Amino acid sequence: MWCFPHPQKTGHTLVLLDTEGLGDVEKGDNQNDCWIFALAILLSSTFVYNSMGPINQLAIDQLHYVTELTDRIRSRSSPDQDEVEDSDEFVRFFPDFVWALRDFSLELKLNGEPISADEYLENSLKLKQGTGQRDKVKELNLPQLCIHKFFPKKKCFVFERPVHGRKVGQMESLQDQDLDSDFVEQVAEFCSYLFSSSKVKMLSGCIKVNGPRLKSLVVTYVNTICLWSLPCIENAVLALSQTENAAAVQKAIAHYDQQMNQKLQLPTETLQELLNVHRASEKEAIKIFMENSFKDVNQVFLTQFVTELETKQEEFLKKNEQASSDRCLALLQDIFNPFEEDVKQGIYYKPGGYHLYVQKTRELKKKYYDEPRKGVQVMMVTCVFWGATDFIQTAE
Repeated sequence: MWCFPHPQKTGHTLVLLDTEGLGDVEKGDNQNDCWIFALAILLSSTFVYNSMGPINQLAIDQLHYVTELTDRIRSRSSPDQDEVEDSDEFVRFFPDFVWALRDFSLELKLNGEPISADEYLENSLKLKQGTGQRDKVKELNLPQLCIHKFFPKKKCFVFERPVHGRKVGQMESLQDQDLDSDFVEQVAEFCSYLFSSSKVKMLSGCIKVNGPRLKSLVVTYVNTICLWSLPCIENAVLALSQTENAAAVQKAIAHYDQQMNQKLQLPTETLQELLNVHRASEKEAIKIFMENSFKDVNQVFLTQFVTELETKQEEFLKKNEQASSDRCLALLQDIFNPFEEDVKQGIYYKPGGYHLYVQKTRELKKKYYDEPRKGVQVMMVTCVFWGATDFIQTAE
């Protein structure tokens, strides 16, 4: 895998996925090649298949992997879905097809007239009109049929030999100026097409594949293949949505928590003050969740988000009440503790003492009520405190 900023599309990353060669007789495992082919199809938005020389029956036969795609991939998880329905849906998710013909030395002509590489490809993929056994003809045409069906958008590029003679063994050390000029021009045309025409990889529901999503798809598909099961596009998208929706819930809740902590000064003077900040933070959190979630089947994650948001709100309400209680109690103790000590010392047990006691109490109460930001628990804490003070006074 090779990733780099897209040379023509700002804000995009070009990801090149290179696989091992197919058809290696030393591997002796055709199943491995079929899975590699299927995995490359599933992950790509443009699929480049390269082969040596012209397109002949042998080259088409070597592309037999395309005929096995319906045996390797499912579009939906429904047990009622048959292969025909699956294959009809493949075209919605499959990449564009580019056939690169290396070391191509033939002239591009048809019936003596020059043709383009694309016309050469279309002519090569024409169905054979055999006169022999019908099943045999159908078998010969199967790769062409599958390519036409699964890849409606096709492109072909031909490449001459990059060097000739002894230079072939020195390819790794050669510079562009050492290569055949026609080959360099062909490569430039090939790259230009890929850069300008390759689309963003899309999933069902017009979901664009980014880095984390590509990782999730790779893990899901490879794990499925390793379990000898068929990769299912629908299941992969569902697994991806569950991962991203869970992350969307946490991201939205974290934003709400951050905004509440930043904007609230506990205790708030009134409950409405807290609710105003809550509504603003809630609105932002909902927007974040909606922007980062998709395919929330039965609104499972939306329900989870709402539940967690309500829990967070309740936590802030309780924190606000506790902060108010602590603030009020601290103020009352700070203001009235010296006064209570005076009462215990009997300062007010003298002629005119009751008048002084009432006057001092009024002064201290006014001082207490004038203090700002006592919060929503002011009445409850005050009533409890006054009750305790009156009890001490009566006992004495």
